[in-house]
Amino acid sequence: MPRPKPRCFWCGDDPLYVAYHDREWGVPVRDDRLLFEQLILEGAQAGLSWITVLRKRERYREAFAGFDPRKNARFDARKVDAFMKDPGLVRHRGKLESVALNARVFLRMQAEHGSFAAWLWAHVDGRPVVSRTRKPQPSSPLAEKISKELKKRGMKFVGPTIVQAYLQAVGVLDHHLPGCWKA
Repeated sequence: MPRPKPRCFWCGDDPLYVAYHDREWGVPVRDDRLLFEQLILEGAQAGLSWITVLRKRERYREAFAGFDPRKNARFDARKVDAFMKDPGLVRHRGKLESVALNARVFLRMQAEHGSFAAWLWAHVDGRPVVSRTRKPQPSSPLAEKISKELKKRGMKFVGPTIVQAYLQAVGVLDHHLPGCWKA
């Protein structure tokens, strides 16, 4: 029987979480739609475990039109009311209302910088920042800077802890732990 690959401890042994760790987490993302999706999902995760959001991700993709920011920017109060009744989503009014707001800001940033990815990756000169500390950090100076910029532009649910998780998820920060097969 093959020995399991050593992984970052946080993914445990849930097959969905292991697949996310092995195939997605920390892989550099430069596609704006995927960057928008991850930003919204990280905001939905605030106060919850990531596995909760992973289990709901497919429903989010359906409900949020594949995370098309142009379509999400048009969500109104009726749409949010419908989302509040959907058990496949995290039913938190503030988080659901933030999707349209964040989509509008995201679209403005795309127009201003050519793409959201160009804006985001410019913070690290286009290359992931690698750290192999044994103790994951809940934030970083980079996360605090990006959080501040996103909030200044009007986004919600983009505090430093959320942005830190986001940067790690989309590979801007490569924080696979020492001993992980992806490190």
